[in-house]
Amino acid sequence: MKILSAEFVLSAVHEKDYPAEILPEVAFVGRSNVGKSSLINALLNRKKLVKVSSTPGRTQMINFFLINQALYFVDLPGYGFAKVPKDVRERFGPMVEQYLEKNQSLCCVVHILDARHKPTQGDRLMREYLLYHGIRVLTAVTKSDKVPMGQRRTQVRQIREFMGLAEEDLLILFSAVTSEGRNEIWKALSPLI
Repeated sequence: MKILSAEFVLSAVHEKDYPAEILPEVAFVGRSNVGKSSLINALLNRKKLVKVSSTPGRTQMINFFLINQALYFVDLPGYGFAKVPKDVRERFGPMVEQYLEKNQSLCCVVHILDARHKPTQGDRLMREYLLYHGIRVLTAVTKSDKVPMGQRRTQVRQIREFMGLAEEDLLILFSAVTSEGRNEIWKALSPLI
């Protein structure tokens, strides 16, 4: 997809605050500090549309970005080790669950993992949760440029095994530095949106 326009629309906590215009939505979810913002920026060929932070847990609301006046990219709060106030952390679960379970416009969730590390139990639970609710999942493994070429096959095999990914389940290695995987992610998303 050629990106003609991409803009931040709004941040929301409750369903009543979501954009009024009904368009297809692609949501992005992953552990805190997994490279979610960098992935979205790279897909949109923008450097600073989505704020990138080295501090985990900065995304604390559901952020909507309008792409080509035709679809939304939705940046969900990260899960895992976010060092945020307890009351905010407790709000994440219900806020994200409401979005994922009740959203008729959701076409796919891009589930983001970090190529440098073994997935966590939280990563596996998130995938199981998405599949249980009948949500299409595309697995993107970020920071692939940090894994030596000789170790990639082993790392991908371990990720697939731990996450319960079958051979036919798409797993795309991605790097915001080299743009590896950018076109493959768009190719996978295009038929869904």
